[in-house]
Amino acid sequence: MSGPHDSGDRGDLHDAAVRLACVELVEILTDYLEGVLPARDAAVIEAHLALCPGCAAYLAQMRATVRVLGHVPVETLSPEATSTLLAAFRDRPAT
Repeated sequence: MSGPHDSGDRGDLHDAAVRLACVELVEILTDYLEGVLPARDAAVIEAHLALCPGCAAYLAQMRATVRVLGHVPVETLSPEATSTLLAAFRDRPAT
């Protein structure tokens, strides 16, 4: 997340949650779901989710997608789908 990470009280956490832009949350949501964010960042995301119904709905959609697609065996993908997915990852810009 951008900006310094405050080590203050709940008021600071609330302020950070309010300042967190929804687009920024979307960018780091995968890290949140995978549990790789520092505890402070995860707490800010959770506080933001409590304040923002749109982001909470987006998180629910992401969890549902992972739950459904996490069980798709590779063997069931068509050759076209496999090729498209591989190309998408191969052509993805490095971050």
